Amino acid sequence: MSEEKAKSNSFSRRAAFLAGGKLLLLSALAGRMYQLQVLQADQFRLMANENSISRRLIEPARGRIFDRFGRPLAENEQNYRVQVVREQAGDLETILAKLNEFVPLSDAGQAEILAQAKKLRAFDAIILRENLSWNQVAAIEVNMPDLPGVGIDVGQRRRYVQGTLAAHVLGYVAAPAEDEVQGVPLLQMPGARIGKSGIEKQYESDLRGEAGSKDLEINAVGRVVDEKEENRTEPHSGTDLILSLDADLQRYTQVRLSRERSAAAVLLDIHTGDILALGRWPSYDPGMFTRGITQREWQSLTNDELKPLANKAIAGQYAPGSTFKMIVALAALKAGISPHTTEFCPGFMRLGTSQFHCWKKGGHGNLDMSGGLKNSCDVFFYETARKVGIDKIAEMARELGLGQITGIDLPGEKPGLIPDSDWKLATFEEKWQQGETHVAGIGQGFITATPLQLAVMAARIANGGIAIVPRLRRNAIITATGDPPGPYGPALGIPPEHMAVVQDGMNRVTNEAGGTAYRVRIEVPGMEMAGKTGTAQVRRISMSERATGVRKNEDLPWNRRDHALFVGYAPVQAPQYAIAVVVEHGMAGSKYAGPIARDILLEAERRNPSRVTPVAPPADAVKA
Repeated sequence: MSEEKAKSNSFSRRAAFLAGGKLLLLSALAGRMYQLQVLQADQFRLMANENSISRRLIEPARGRIFDRFGRPLAENEQNYRVQVVREQAGDLETILAKLNEFVPLSDAGQAEILAQAKKLRAFDAIILRENLSWNQVAAIEVNMPDLPGVGIDVGQRRRYVQGTLAAHVLGYVAAPAEDEVQGVPLLQMPGARIGKSGIEKQYESDLRGEAGSKDLEINAVGRVVDEKEENRTEPHSGTDLILSLDADLQRYTQVRLSRERSAAAVLLDIHTGDILALGRWPSYDPGMFTRGITQREWQSLTNDELKPLANKAIAGQYAPGSTFKMIVALAALKAGISPHTTEFCPGFMRLGTSQFHCWKKGGHGNLDMSGGLKNSCDVFFYETARKVGIDKIAEMARELGLGQITGIDLPGEKPGLIPDSDWKLATFEEKWQQGETHVAGIGQGFITATPLQLAVMAARIANGGIAIVPRLRRNAIITATGDPPGPYGPALGIPPEHMAVVQDGMNRVTNEAGGTAYRVRIEVPGMEMAGKTGTAQVRRISMSERATGVRKNEDLPWNRRDHALFVGYAPVQAPQYAIAVVVEHGMAGSKYAGPIARDILLEAERRNPSRVTPVAPPADAVKA
């Protein structure tokens, strides 16, 4: 009995121990459940709600771009896109083959779509093709029963109202590169576009706007169940920009340049720095990038020897030739050389064993400074440059806007080059040579400038020495009264009597018989222009070429001929506009660049003077 009793007591202790353990575990479990379901209920309810809500961005409308009179240059239009949801489509390859009957899809395009589909969830929409025509949309809608999972989505695309005529100013938008997307959720949206050049790139952050958002309720696998309208935030459209361009003058300038193989022109207001027209030919269609440029189109643009994508009005760097002689004249006046000092031109000058020729065989005889400008006498400016020295010439050139970025609000501007003795030593570890000063005196050698810089130089001469800065975006909210009063730049401190000498010389160039641009003068009273021609050598004709009969530009291949340049301003008595024109390999400034400048200035002056005063922009324009 005692043995059985001992076994019974042992069993009771084990049962009690197990029961206690179970009770302890149940108590811990109950406590944890109480903590999760009661004490932390609000916290986990919030987390659960967050897990079931997916926030999606809403694309904003891109800001529009207007000219100075409120006429649209770039705006938005509907972009019809066809998309497919793979889980509803079934066999995606079959759907693509059927869709190809209505909307052509290249083999490469279909392969890209199939590769993209593998990276996305089955219920995510895939954009198959953008920029559909209305006929294509209608064909898809009619055949929708045979295209399961396919639907039409409406987005926006950029439309450039003037097409090729303002491409280099406005630039274009295109799909962002991978490095541009990082950290910018808006640019990760399907169909996102970003400014790649021109105004579109310069003011991308203003034009882009701010995305809105909407909260979508999703299930455990991520499929949208419902939209939470109460949490919806509407997007803010991008800022509308008002440019200084006159759309009509821009169109005229571009059409006028198109008569040449390759040319650029800049027309600006000498008082405000407003760019009224900035032309570059050849041009390109920015709409190609909006709709998606093909490989063939891209190769055509990039392989073209004329480089239509390059904005040579601000990035083409050319020897300024004789248009640089105003700089030399002002540097000489500042150095104390009298404008009445004369130099004798026999048609050449000697320096040691070297001979520097004047463009006029037989020479000009005795000339003073104004006469030197009128006749564009090379010998006069060889001698004048020698007396002044390269460092003082370089200093004046920089004051007039050469050799540095002008500050125009466009990406890609080039600074050109104004050399001096320090530059030569630092670059080549050689001292500046006297012969290089002679060459610099007529705007050749190391010196380069852009058409924009030459226009700024002409403007600063015409306005009496105010350092205006060229601009495309207008600085103030525009009203019918135009800009608030200046100043638009600091005074350069050049004495008025010095400017008067150069202005007189430029006036004689175009308006006095014998001037190098007399034949392209404006003969309408009160609309006369002052100017300066330039012909910049691309290369020297060698003695062997001369011996074989190659003596003129016309005898050379096009790309080895001299550049033709012209700078000027108008009207002479009350200057308003400054202009610079460069015709690549145009051979003679007076024959090719001068007529273009005359026509553009005449077109600007023919218009009522109030055309340079802006009117109010559209009532719905979004102002900065």
